[in-house]
Amino acid sequence: MESDDQAERGAHHVQSLERGLAVIKAFSAEAPHPTLSDVARVTGLTRAAARRFLLTLVDLGYVRTDGKYFSLTARVLELGYAYLSSLSLAEISQPHLERLSAQVHESSSVSVLEIADIVYVARVAVSRIMTVSISVGTRFPAHATSMGHVLLADMDRTELNAYFVVADLDRLTPHTLTHRTALEAELAKVREQGWAMVDQELEEGLRSVAAPIRNRKGRAVAAVNISTHASRTPVDVVRTQFVPPLIETATAISADLATVAPGRAVRG
Repeated sequence: MESDDQAERGAHHVQSLERGLAVIKAFSAEAPHPTLSDVARVTGLTRAAARRFLLTLVDLGYVRTDGKYFSLTARVLELGYAYLSSLSLAEISQPHLERLSAQVHESSSVSVLEIADIVYVARVAVSRIMTVSISVGTRFPAHATSMGHVLLADMDRTELNAYFVVADLDRLTPHTLTHRTALEAELAKVREQGWAMVDQELEEGLRSVAAPIRNRKGRAVAAVNISTHASRTPVDVVRTQFVPPLIETATAISADLATVAPGRAVRG
């Protein structure tokens, strides 16, 4: 008898593909070299099934193994490359980020919103200020990030309601906004001033400010930010010395995007 999930997915659903993708997703920063038993546990597959999927991925070059531990190879980047390479946003943004980082001597990034997360599509790292390494493809929950705030602030009521249905407003630090009322109040402020600052909401010691990158219709399709360590950059310095060049950069990237054929720079 079919489960409700299977019925909703329809006859087109290929369960083996779903399971194969689940095996790939079982690898993480916390568990980069899982064993067969680890993969079986995380995916809910039997050891025999997990073994078949893993060895198939080894044959295809996406996974390597020493006989006990498994790890992803660089070839898995091909799975996302077609999407990321189609985003001319990254190519357009990079020189702007380089100029911005050179001006303020801090790291800068561009990201897009994907469901409840921001996803980095371009970055210039001046120094490492987080405990985790950030690169293109890194994801963070939108509710705890400055780029997430400016992108959420541009949503209409229907879009924002849909966001709150799927978002988990987890507390990442004592400063994280974890209640819808508080987050909506902050988004209203961001909407009015045109930029967002997040002060140690994603990670202790991390302070960041972001501005929206808009398409030719005026909608925020991405965000650009500057991140710094709270111990070396007071809030008033962020406002007076970071916000003006940040807004200039966001405006410049937006202007460049307007010259790109509609739909090519950012999908959706």
